[in-house]
Formats: sequence, structure tokens, C-alpha cells
Amino acid sequence: MSDAAVLHVKGRVLVGPDDVRDELWVLDGRVTYERPAGETRTVHGWAVPGLVDAHCHVGLDAHGAVDAATSEKQAITDRDAGTLLIRDAGSAADTRWVDAREDLPRIIRAGRHIARTRRYIRNYAHEIEPGDLPAYVRAEARRGDGWVKLVGDWIDRERGDLAACWPGDALREAIAAAHQEGARVTAHCFAAESLPDLLAAGIDCVEHATGLTEELIPQFAERGVAIVPTLVNIATFPKLAAGGDQRFPAWSAHMRRLHERRYDTVGAAHDAGVPIYVGTDAGGSLAHGLVAEEVAELVKAGLSPLSALGAATWTARKWLGRPGLTEGAPADLVVYAADPRADIRVLADPQLIVLRGRVL
Repeated sequence: MSDAAVLHVKGRVLVGPDDVRDELWVLDGRVTYERPAGETRTVHGWAVPGLVDAHCHVGLDAHGAVDAATSEKQAITDRDAGTLLIRDAGSAADTRWVDAREDLPRIIRAGRHIARTRRYIRNYAHEIEPGDLPAYVRAEARRGDGWVKLVGDWIDRERGDLAACWPGDALREAIAAAHQEGARVTAHCFAAESLPDLLAAGIDCVEHATGLTEELIPQFAERGVAIVPTLVNIATFPKLAAGGDQRFPAWSAHMRRLHERRYDTVGAAHDAGVPIYVGTDAGGSLAHGLVAEEVAELVKAGLSPLSALGAATWTARKWLGRPGLTEGAPADLVVYAADPRADIRVLADPQLIVLRGRVL
């Protein structure tokens, strides 16, 4: 088969939850459902839109920004796991050079984290006080790709437990500034304390969201505020808690409680209609390439395999304003040997990855 042959994917093409086709073609880097003329290369399997990791940090490790070579390895690891679209939920590194690479995932950036002074991981964020929050949010909105990332809560060492980072008036002004710039705002939040003020200020999304309560979940659903649970990250809470038992016992106990009810929290949010998307939180202390594990975690939390698959594919792409496998869309897709709707574990074993129309 010549290199110029048109790719023909035959079997099942999962365009959306209610849209399943028998075949598609990749012509000039784009998806088409009209049979083109000329030679074709046919592959068989189950095709889905390229997977989405909506909370991923290309360019970071546990200590801060990394060099371009390390960033490249991170992006390749994600790509080879089937992740072809990343929402980079905060990074101190400049990864704009990735945009010129045809072989690396597309990245939607939230700029650099914005945190309260000495209230986040060292070397990660702009660390500021509330009076400066609107100006920093406006600047990051202009630097990013339509998103801004706040640190909504973190451990307060004087209190010895998780505590909200920002007063409500600063949040309202800052989120309004982001919206004026055409950007959405998301926030790192473990506990419940910071959530009411964020909701009142017009937050668009919450990362982790382990502090959701029975009272707050209906408000999230009513306002359409999304959550990205990052359950593969929440699995690390017991280890983190053990490290704080001596100095911060209240914080440690709090983290264990959040971990213990993590599946119930996500399941209740899903049942109430809160939008949920897949994110791994890779790039800090977690490895890249964990997207299939996160989808499986959502199924454990009560999402159907179809809903969990959508949270990593067509639903997530629509939320982020990127196309799926529609006619004329860029050909970013992954082919599997079996139906991931029947067994979500199939996502861990991609058979073929096509990025920007190129077979990798």
C-alpha cells in the first residue's frame, strides 16, 4: 500500500452516543464519510474521537517547570495513550512550541496557576494577595487559550486544615474580568469551604471537587458548573494524609474523609446532572498517559461506560469547543480492537492512533 493511500476505517465509528457509523475515510488530513476515489488502506476496529485529558500539565513536574525535552516526552506519552487533546490546567512552562509540532497533541492552555501567597506548590503559581487577583486573572486570560486556573483552597498552616484562599468580592471581580476577556475560569478545590463563593462569583468549572455536598451538588447542576474529578489523583490522598499526621492531624483526617467518599461524591454529581469530564492531573507527581485509568475510575464511581467514554471524547470535545469525528473535521482518532462501550478497559490498548490525519 502506498504512503499516499487514503485511510479507510471500517467496523464501527463512534461519532457520538447515538451516532454510530460503519466506516470513515481520512482524506487530506480530514474526516469524510463519502468514499473518495483512489487507493485506500483499510483498518478494522472501533474508532472514537481522539481522547481528551481535561486536566493535564505538560511542562511541569513535582518541582515546577521542566525543559522542552522533558515536556516533549510527557506529550508523547499522553499521545501514545490515545490522548490527542489536552486542556493544560496550569503550567509555569511555556509550551507554545508544541503548537508547531504535527506529531504532538493539541493543547488548550489555562496559563499559569494563580494562588495565594505561600498557599500552593512551590514554583508552580503566581503567588499573590486578593487585591491583585483581578489583574492577574485578566493577564492570564490574555495569555491562555480561553481558560484561567485559580487555586481555590489549600492547607492553611495556622489553621492546620484546608481553607479557602480568596474572599468572595475578589473572586467576583476576578471572574468577571476573565469573562470580559472571553475566558472561562476553573479552580483547584478539595474542600467544601471555597465552593459557595466560587459559585456566587460565576465559576465555570471546578477541579477535583471532592468537597461537593448534598446542598452544593444541585447548585452545580442548575448553573451548569462542570467538574473534573481527577480520581487517579484523589487515590493518592491516603499517602498524602499519612505524611501530615504529626504536624497537621486535622488536615490528614479531612483528606482521608474526602478520599473515602470520592466515588459517592462523583456518582451523586453525575446523577444530579453535573457535567463531568476526564482529567488525570498528570505532570505534577503523577505520570502521564493515565487517561484510560481515569475513565475506568469514573465507571467505578457510577457513570455508565458510554457516559464515561463521552467524558473523554465527544462530550469533552464539545465542551472545549473542538470537533470530534464530524464531516470535514481534522482527523484525530483512535482505533481499538473491541467496543469500549462494552468493556471500558479496551481504552488502555489503542491499536491505531491518527493525529492530524497522520497514522502514528
